[in-house]
Amino acid sequence: MSPAITVRNLVKSYGDHHAVKGIDLDVEEGEILAFLGPNGAGKTTTIEILEGFRPRTGGEVTVLGEDPETAPLEWRERIGIVLQESEPVPELTALEAVTMQSAYYSNARNPAEVLDIVGLTDSANQRTRKLSGGQKRRLDLALALIGNPALVFLDEPTTGFDPSARRESWDMIERLRELGSTVLLTTHYMDEAEQLSDRIVVIADGRIVARGTADELARKVNAVTQITWRPRPDDPKPPERMGWTEDAQGRAVIASNDVVVNLHALTSWATEMSVDLPELNVARPTLEDVYLQLTATSEVSA
Repeated sequence: MSPAITVRNLVKSYGDHHAVKGIDLDVEEGEILAFLGPNGAGKTTTIEILEGFRPRTGGEVTVLGEDPETAPLEWRERIGIVLQESEPVPELTALEAVTMQSAYYSNARNPAEVLDIVGLTDSANQRTRKLSGGQKRRLDLALALIGNPALVFLDEPTTGFDPSARRESWDMIERLRELGSTVLLTTHYMDEAEQLSDRIVVIADGRIVARGTADELARKVNAVTQITWRPRPDDPKPPERMGWTEDAQGRAVIASNDVVVNLHALTSWATEMSVDLPELNVARPTLEDVYLQLTATSEVSA
């Protein structure tokens, strides 16, 4: 099975400004890949090149077996795009909007089926101007899916959503995996990337600085789990061999790469010494922590 997207040494320059500096990227068929980067990192430029909306300065790009710059109309029918912002025709119902969109495709899905996939069946006959923000986002995805695409680009699909609407959208995006679609997702929400994606690629200053699962990225920056508690003034101190330190808030901290072993040693000592461990907490590194370390390192080296 060939990759859905293959990029080799992609370069995009605007005069003396180099927005993308020779990146390589592979997205496998059926994969959900999160493409992360701070503003100005080259993320949007790269995505628009993959979508065929922007020419490249150099390098090789293959998307669904075609060069996006020269791909025929039939290729575009196999791509679905959900932009960060869009506005449906307000006078149309949700069903009418999707049905009208279906006329542009030779292999369109059934409009009612697509509305069911995105959870809009109950709102099919409602005017789009009366849809909520979350429902409009669902309609955006329905419009992207109506052509039965093999590849879907999702550009920050839950920006501005409340937590409940975001969770509902996550369920909707998971349906794309069930449909067998390949998804390239951009987002500023680290929990969203961790929840939805099979792999994560981080771009900063026009270069790919890391790629892998969330756990693999954490190991790349040596992010460790923090075991913390707040000792009482009269408590005996743990043995130095536990490698604990005290932070600025007066908490005892064990930075651990082997949580089970370190936690067992700590609780065994506490039981033996009849010591409580007030506010005991085990905090694994978040993807946001890892992302900030990766992008900060890139900024320093740039």
